[in-house]
Amino acid sequence: MAAKDTFLEEELCCSVCCEIFKNPVVLGCSHSFCRVCLQQCWEGKSSQECPFCRRKSLIEPLRNLALKNIVESYLKQKTESEAAEKTKSPEKSEARCSVHGKKLLFFCEEDQEAVCVVCQTSKKHRNHQLCPVEEAVLDLKDEMKTALNPIKEKLEKFTKVKQECEETAGYIRIQAQNTERQIKAEFEKLHQFLRDEEEARLAALREEEEQKSHMMKVKMIYKNIKDRAQCTLQDPELLSGALIDVAKHLGNLKFRVWEKMLGMVQYSECLGEAVQRPVVIDLHTIL
Repeated sequence: MAAKDTFLEEELCCSVCCEIFKNPVVLGCSHSFCRVCLQQCWEGKSSQECPFCRRKSLIEPLRNLALKNIVESYLKQKTESEAAEKTKSPEKSEARCSVHGKKLLFFCEEDQEAVCVVCQTSKKHRNHQLCPVEEAVLDLKDEMKTALNPIKEKLEKFTKVKQECEETAGYIRIQAQNTERQIKAEFEKLHQFLRDEEEARLAALREEEEQKSHMMKVKMIYKNIKDRAQCTLQDPELLSGALIDVAKHLGNLKFRVWEKMLGMVQYSECLGEAVQRPVVIDLHTIL
């Protein structure tokens, strides 16, 4: 069956390009060729003759519909057969030429593609340097390995930088959390100081209020007793210092509180340096 297919395929190949007919045309001498192949053969020539028998063609080449249908039918049947074989035993399938269906045994170094035994004699690969596919695979593997080495080194460097960035990002999160707790703790101390200071000043105000209110009551009682004993009326007198000393409680309140806060506020440059962990990554060294 394989020999029959090979014979049929050879009969369906153009004698110019040695490949299966594409858009075949027929001449008056009954020889058929690919339309493109025939045009290339006649290009720049004064006379049009058959590339096979050299007989002059007196009429324009005609489309060979019968041959075209046969080629299409053969290629369709071949494609279906190959698909069925791959379905039955995909593990045993081999790479084959998409045009001729033959095993790819050679590698064209000029066109950088694998070819079969028919392709190597075609016009496309004629006079090209060919080598066995096995040798080409080994050479290409070595070239690929050499080409991948710099990429591998860069990948390792980028991986290292990525790891450092991830570690730095984690440290930044921890640093931010710790700093936030410290900020809240420091402000809580300030808030507590202000609350204590407020309570102390309010207590001083209440104490002064109680003292002066009591003094006024005592003075009023003493005045009443004295007036009744003397039975004389005198002009009322306003006691000196009887009112609340507002200036003492409110005068420069913020400034005096700020002065007291200076005792609990300390600045240290060492602390600022201790909490920093600079990370410098020079990307130019890995590019």
